[in-house]
Amino acid sequence: MGDFYGRSWEGTQPNEPVVSLVGVVDDDESVREAISSLLRSAGYRCSVFPSAKAFLESETLEATDCMVLDVRMPEVTGPELQAKLRAMNSAVPVIFVTAHADDEVRARALREGATAFLNKPFSEDALLDAIRSALDGEMS
Repeated sequence: MGDFYGRSWEGTQPNEPVVSLVGVVDDDESVREAISSLLRSAGYRCSVFPSAKAFLESETLEATDCMVLDVRMPEVTGPELQAKLRAMNSAVPVIFVTAHADDEVRARALREGATAFLNKPFSEDALLDAIRSALDGEMS
């Protein structure tokens, strides 16, 4: 499964594939660990953060190829982080995951550019398919 590669960045050899970096922001540690384990087993690099603030304070944004965001988090929600990323002119694709199905939030997130919106519990295949589609520039 490690055949999906993201964009290149400085320091790589020409035509050398670069494994995509997926950022995961979720306040639930068990969810972060599970998603991180899944992504690494599928051949992706992964950076995990317990909050939007922690992600924004990191130096990871420029290297991030795709984001997996929880919708409901304390302080800054997933949709608020999505808006902040857009305000920063970031084109990183966003996939939302949530345990709280809300059609209005889903519709708004997709309208604002999210590439997918998955309800927890979701299958491993559903998340991996959403990431592949996001990295390929497809919207669902």
